[in-house]
Amino acid sequence: MTVSEMRAWKIPPATVVFVGGGPRTVGLLERFAAGAAELLGGRDVHIHVVDPYPVGGGRIWRREQSRLLWMNSMTSDVTIFTDESVECEGPIVPGPDLASWVAGEGAVILEKAGLEPPGPMDFPPRLVQAEYLAWAWECVVRDLPATVSTYRERAVELTADRRVILESGTEIAADAVVLALGYLDRLPTASESAWAAQAADAGLAYVPPGYTADVDLDGLWPQAPVIVRGFGQAFVDLMVLLTEGRGGWYEECDGLLTYRPSGDEPILYVGSRRGVPYHAKLGYTVAGTKPVPIRYLTKDALGDGPLDFDRDVLPLIEKELAYAHYKQLFSAHPERTRIPWEEFAGALDAWPDHTFEETVRRAVPDARDRFVRRRIDRPLDGLFFEGRETFERHLTRLIEDDLLRRADPSYSADLAVFNALLSIYSVLSRAITDGQLSDEDRVRKVESEWHGFFSFVASGPPPRRLEELLALHRAGIVRFAGPDLDVAIDNDEFVARSPGVAGEIRARAFVEARLPRPDVLAASDPLLRGLLGSGALAADELFAADGTSLGGGQLKADSRSRAIRADGSVDPALFLLGPSVSGSAGSSGFSRPHFNGPGFRQNDAVARDLLRLLAPTVRKEERHAS
Repeated sequence: MTVSEMRAWKIPPATVVFVGGGPRTVGLLERFAAGAAELLGGRDVHIHVVDPYPVGGGRIWRREQSRLLWMNSMTSDVTIFTDESVECEGPIVPGPDLASWVAGEGAVILEKAGLEPPGPMDFPPRLVQAEYLAWAWECVVRDLPATVSTYRERAVELTADRRVILESGTEIAADAVVLALGYLDRLPTASESAWAAQAADAGLAYVPPGYTADVDLDGLWPQAPVIVRGFGQAFVDLMVLLTEGRGGWYEECDGLLTYRPSGDEPILYVGSRRGVPYHAKLGYTVAGTKPVPIRYLTKDALGDGPLDFDRDVLPLIEKELAYAHYKQLFSAHPERTRIPWEEFAGALDAWPDHTFEETVRRAVPDARDRFVRRRIDRPLDGLFFEGRETFERHLTRLIEDDLLRRADPSYSADLAVFNALLSIYSVLSRAITDGQLSDEDRVRKVESEWHGFFSFVASGPPPRRLEELLALHRAGIVRFAGPDLDVAIDNDEFVARSPGVAGEIRARAFVEARLPRPDVLAASDPLLRGLLGSGALAADELFAADGTSLGGGQLKADSRSRAIRADGSVDPALFLLGPSVSGSAGSSGFSRPHFNGPGFRQNDAVARDLLRLLAPTVRKEERHAS
């Protein structure tokens, strides 16, 4: 239908409201623009984006945050645009990844913002990503066949007749709504409330799980001990804000990084389930390295029916990782192997045949060249230390060895495993989206155990951050508390104990250094609470097979990301995206260039459904009547 025909038939403009203006909305609107010429039919569209934070970066990637906080991805490993690797129905419209943008148009933008352009192998400040996303947003808006309005406030209600009501009282009548809310604030859990009440009664400082950049740290006093549980990204941010953020600085002295304290730092005793920090990001690239193609975890191997993670999926993951590791070892470092690759690959194909481990010992004499996932995942298992100083020396050596290995391309098998992890994650996202895994497997196996291993190996901090950790340890600012850290309140103090280290730690402050698990049933957002209360949205309260709660709740959506109501029906004009949505794909983190990120595929599918929904339709009999 032409524009003149639409006007003749008095077809009004379509209105779409996006609640949430972060990177997911930017990516979805880019796909909307890419498919509009094919599917929209020339209809006028008004797009409204509602977010209390600036569009583009949203809350997490806003400009108003500390310059000390970094991304934990290299500049060359981040993109917001599709490329030739993305398998989607819509047209590919390439755009610059972060490294290309920094080297080109972004250089001037960063200079104006007072930011130094990072190199491709650098881990840039988050403010650099904020500028990239703001620029990407402007590009997307420029290409959209629509008028765009933004609102720096919250949406508080979505009525049954699809009016979006903002906290200012503004109402927007919508033909379609997209909820792309990102990580949501939530009410405290019962245990967190109990912790807070007990801590308040005893005059203690308790910091519950939360996004570290938004957490109030004023109650952590200078030179006082603080127990910290969590050794991942949230801890690294905490460490930075409580050291450099309080006026300390680093110096290079005889090739060794040395921390100069300001005197305002607390003393951090950090432990976690593993008791060790996440592995440092790899500090090198290997020419010609490409995404690792799936060999065992294929669609044919998984089939179309329900899957048991431990029985059907995990053995294939183990083989994928082992194959990636050993293929790179045999190809790039044949001098460290003892049998032909074809013989070794045959033994791996036959695994879990008991002869494979013997083949590994015979073929790979150096234990440092072998891949044993369980040993990588839990390096402190089975160890006990009679004294804290002995434990801290052991953990210091582990961190030093990790830094050396992650900077050494002679261990390029680690890079192959990293790439394989990304490919495996994409397959698992599809299995979740297709509903092949039970809630129990998804929550306990994929989102907890598997994602924990993935993050530990592939989503750790920049190497510099671990160098800083060691410098802070040498300065007495950071101490190591041990694995499986248990914390209690005793005699008006927090007490931490580890089964792997003798002794206990006492402090008057305790920080849970982690993001809270998404739980829409506990979300404080008034829009979501209203939609759940009215039955316009449904949420999965997740239970194991034995009836025990799995914790958390997620919004229910069908395979096309359309909202499922409480009565089981589908709302064809309400789309749900993000980490709080059941079966969501690619909800956290940015896609790596040339790795067919699952978030791109989901964005494209939703954008095309949205375009088809908005496209003008006129009944055939009405045409004839005219």
